[in-house]
Amino acid sequence: MTDRKTRPPGKAEKISKRACALLWDESLAWGLMARRSLHAAGLPFDLLNSEEIRRGVLSQYRMLFVPGGWASNKRSALGDRGCAQIRRFVEAGGNYLGICGGAGLATGDGIRLLSVRRKPTSERVASFSGPIRLTLADHRIWRGVESPLFFVWWPSQLQAGDHRIRVLATYEEAQPEAFSADIPVRVGTLEGWHALEKRYGILLDPDRLRHEPAVMEGSLGRGRVILSLVHFDTPGDPNGSAVLRNLWEYLSPGWQSKAETGDAIPHRRPLRHLLSELAVELGIIESTVGDLMETGSNYSLWRWRNPFLLQWRRGVRGLEYGTLAVMIREIREILRPDGPEGGAALPVSENGLKEEEALLQIREQIVPFVETAKELLDRERLFMRSTPLSPLECPDPEISRLRSDLFGTAMSHGGRFKPLIDSVDRLLTILIREG
Repeated sequence: MTDRKTRPPGKAEKISKRACALLWDESLAWGLMARRSLHAAGLPFDLLNSEEIRRGVLSQYRMLFVPGGWASNKRSALGDRGCAQIRRFVEAGGNYLGICGGAGLATGDGIRLLSVRRKPTSERVASFSGPIRLTLADHRIWRGVESPLFFVWWPSQLQAGDHRIRVLATYEEAQPEAFSADIPVRVGTLEGWHALEKRYGILLDPDRLRHEPAVMEGSLGRGRVILSLVHFDTPGDPNGSAVLRNLWEYLSPGWQSKAETGDAIPHRRPLRHLLSELAVELGIIESTVGDLMETGSNYSLWRWRNPFLLQWRRGVRGLEYGTLAVMIREIREILRPDGPEGGAALPVSENGLKEEEALLQIREQIVPFVETAKELLDRERLFMRSTPLSPLECPDPEISRLRSDLFGTAMSHGGRFKPLIDSVDRLLTILIREG
C-alpha cells in the first residue's frame, strides 16, 4: 500500500507491473474513503493525478481504480489526452475499476470504455443512500460473501447498450435504515412513497431500483472493465472489503500484501516544523469549519452517517459541507503536533508552492465562505419551515443568489466552493504523498 508519486521509467529501465493506480483528481472525500478502505484491506496502490496519466505513467500498472466524485469534473481534469491514455491502457490489456463517479467516467457519457449510458435524471432514484441487498451472478469477485448486503451512496443508474456486457449484480430490497433523499426507508414505506414523490417532485421509492444493474463487466481490447454503483470502498464494511480483495486478485493478479518497491519510490524531502503562527492558521481553519458543521447540526439540517458522509435535509448542499469538513480533518490529522516543541512536521512540495502558503490561502478563502454559508443556512432553514426546498431551485431570490455565489448553478461543484476545495485538495495531496 503506497501513496507514492510515480515517475515514468527511463527507456533503458525494466520494471515489473505495479498493482494499481488510483486516480486522485476530483475524488475529494471519496478518494479519502477509498484510500482508507484499501489500506484496511491490505491492498497495494499508488495515487496518480491527471498530469501523470497524460504523461503515460499508467503503463507501469496492471489496473486503474477510479473512485467516486463527479464524473464530469474527472473528465475535465483528465482532458482529451488523459482520456485517450486511459483508453489506450485498457485496450492494451490494462484493467479498469470504476466505482460510482468512476463508473460514470467510463460510460458513453464519459470516455466510452463500455457501451453503457446513465439513465436520464428524471428516470432515476438518484437520492438513495445506505445499505441494500443485491442479487449476485456467479463470479469470482463475490467469493466469501454470504449475505449480499452492500452500501450505495446516491448512485446513478446504468443501462447497457451491448449484449456482451455482463451484469454481475442487481439491486433487490433496500434496508429499513437506508434513506431516499432525507426520508428513512422505514418511514417512507409507512407513509407511502407515492405521496412523498408527489410532494418532493422526484422519484423516491427504492422499489424502483429492484432488478436494476448495480455492477457490470465488459471489455475493451484486451482489458477488462468493471463498473460498480456499489461502494465496496465504504469503510468498515466487511463485505466490501472482501470484494475489494477479490477484485485485486481478478484485475491485478499477483498483487502483494506488502508495499511494493521499485521505480515508483519518490524522492523524500526533509521535513520542517510547522511554525507557531501557521499552527494558529490551521486552528482558525479547523474552528471555522467546526462552527459551520455545528451550526448545521444545531439546526437539525444534518448528522454524520459515518466518518466520511453526512445525511442532510433535502434542500441544503450537505455533500459540499461534509466534503470540506472531512478533508480539513484529514489535513489536521496529518499535521498533528508530533514534532519537537509541539511543532508538526511539514514538508515542502516539489512544485515550489510551499505548504505554508497553501495553508494561508485556504484560511483566506474559507473564512468568508463559511460566513456566507451560515447566512445561507439561516435562510434555508426558515424557508423549509413552510415549503419543501430543492437544492437547485428556489423562489426566494436571496437564497438563489447566495447559492449561486457559493456553489454555482449545477450540482457538480462550482461557485466559490470549487477554488476553495481545490486549494484544500492540493495541500492534502502534497501532505499525503510527501509526509
